[in-house]
Amino acid sequence: MPELHWQKSSFSSEASNCLELAAAPDGTIRLRESDDASVTLTLRATTLTPLLSAARKGILPPAQGPH
Repeated sequence: MPELHWQKSSFSSEASNCLELAAAPDGTIRLRESDDASVTLTLRATTLTPLLSAARKGILPPAQGPH
């Protein structure tokens, strides 16, 4: 798999705990936190907009552990 070009969120500071995203060759978008780059979230572009909208509104459900 080709290396992804990760971009840091413009809302992130220079410190750790920054959100990074990359467009993958398969058309998905990958999200990760800079302090744990081994864990990524893979989304289709059509699901990114609702996710960001919910995050802005503060209506995301609580995080759950792995199943």
